[in-house]
Amino acid sequence: MNTRREVTELYADMAAWSRFRAEKAAAESQWRKADPLVAEVADELPALLTVPESDQFSVAAWLTSLGSARTRRSYIADMLTWRAWLAEREQHVLIAGHADVDLWVREQISSGAADSSVRRRLAGISSFYRYLLAEGLVAANPTIGVQRPHSEPDASRIKLTREQCRALITAADADTGRARLRTRVIVRLLLLNTMRVDEVLGANIGDLGTDCGHRVLGISGTGTRRTKIALTPGTFAALDTYLTSRTPPWRSPPGPVSRQPLLATEYGERLRQSQLWELVRRLAKAAGIAEWDQISPHSLRHTEITTALNSGMPLPDV
Repeated sequence: MNTRREVTELYADMAAWSRFRAEKAAAESQWRKADPLVAEVADELPALLTVPESDQFSVAAWLTSLGSARTRRSYIADMLTWRAWLAEREQHVLIAGHADVDLWVREQISSGAADSSVRRRLAGISSFYRYLLAEGLVAANPTIGVQRPHSEPDASRIKLTREQCRALITAADADTGRARLRTRVIVRLLLLNTMRVDEVLGANIGDLGTDCGHRVLGISGTGTRRTKIALTPGTFAALDTYLTSRTPPWRSPPGPVSRQPLLATEYGERLRQSQLWELVRRLAKAAGIAEWDQISPHSLRHTEITTALNSGMPLPDV
């Protein structure tokens, strides 16, 4: 027969087991709710899955709060860099302090990192900690008060002359291969329509439309704002030719036509940012532009905006 002490210990163990099961059920319930969000964000940013499972939901929720796809892509890379640095020192991201961030910044500068890169990484992890602080997951934002490298004007940004712009378009029109029609569209969207890389990559066929007699393309502007840009006649002509000839022989992307990428790979997938960089530099080299290895897709947008301002166009119109 059990003694009173044994019975008491048995009931204590049963109570502890019940609490454990209740806590486990609550955690699993929370994870089931979080899982769709994690899956949705990981579909856009697979790097999320490199974060420990216990932290994936909070990171996914933070990324969802960021309006721009470009910002999300940049900030998750910065946050992963920060986590890796902390892991080397056996420090957890939720208890990192001001001194840790300060040391991280000094090490980056000492290793030769550009001031602009350090500022951007600080902006990324500062955004992360602001979100955690608002959700009550940390006691303070450790990036507050950390001295950031001074910002200096970007004197190295490349702008093309009008002759170079014409040569670039000529090189695009003379391009060969199965992607030649797509190449003509990309250069015109970046140069003549001053689109950002993310806007070009994220556009769908369903975003095409007509407004006041103009062919337009709906894009996501700053944050979550949607806007329309009028396509130049040359851009739309090149786009119409490309879309008409895309299938066959190109494989038809899955899903509704309206959700298909405006610019797709041979397998119906969205182009990557690196592909646009490689394309622009390859064409710039073919066009005989001396600084071809310093040109980026943004150089084309920057060129056209500067040209419009120099020609006297009002800033709001630009």
